[in-house]
Formats: sequence, C-alpha cells, structure tokens
Amino acid sequence: MVYAPPARHLLRARDLADGRFSEPLDVDDMAAAAGLSRAHFSREFRRAFGESPHAYLLTRRLERAASLLRYTDRSVADICFSVGLASVGSFTSSFTRTYGVSPTAYRARHPPAAAHAIVPSCIVRAYGRPQRSTNGEDRAAEPD
Repeated sequence: MVYAPPARHLLRARDLADGRFSEPLDVDDMAAAAGLSRAHFSREFRRAFGESPHAYLLTRRLERAASLLRYTDRSVADICFSVGLASVGSFTSSFTRTYGVSPTAYRARHPPAAAHAIVPSCIVRAYGRPQRSTNGEDRAAEPD
C-alpha cells in the first residue's frame, strides 16, 4: 500500500476531534466537518490515518484522561465527563483496555498531583519581596 497524504477535508475532521474532544462529538460531526457521508468518511479516515474515526476520538479522550489522572486530584467520574465521555463504566473499561490498568490504579502508579504543582519563580520573587519599603524612596516628595 502506498502512503498518500491525507486530504485537507480529512485533516479538518481530525483537527475537530483534537480540538473539541471534550464536547459531545461523534463520527457524524466529524464527517460533516469533512463534507462527506458517514460511511465514505469512515473509510477514507481509516485509510488515511490507520484507525477508525471513533477509535481516534476515543484515543484522544483517553490520552487527556490519563494526563488529568497524573496531574490533578479530580475524581475519576469528573475526569470521565470532562473529556467528553458519558459513562464512567465504559470509560473505566476503555481505559483499562488501553492502558492495562484501571484509572484508579493508573493514578496510584504516578506521584501525587501536588508534586507537580510548581509555583513559577517570578511569582515566588514577587510575593517574596517586602511589602513596605524602609529606605524612604517611596514617599512622595514633601513640599518645601
């Protein structure tokens, strides 16, 4: 099979999935963005990207969920709904099938989210400065 670069309309649909994965988005929406029928779009998408549009969208959602599990303390249910999935049970099944462990076990394998909450040095410097100046330069010039 010879590689052919994906057509612009397929890239529009893939970009839609990448940018709006957390919204209620399905294959029909992606096909509409590409301007193709659902069946034709699904065939062309699979040929161009090697997986079905549904699998691609689910992969994007699971990748984002894995990131949220690593870097936040949000509940599994909250993460499930925030990445655009509607069922915690199907989220857990899909996540376990993809990553080999449940979302809770995946989170337990990584450092707690607080370990990643680094305060930028500019903020530390700004709040670490004295709030009152002691050298008198801040006082308005007194009239003679």
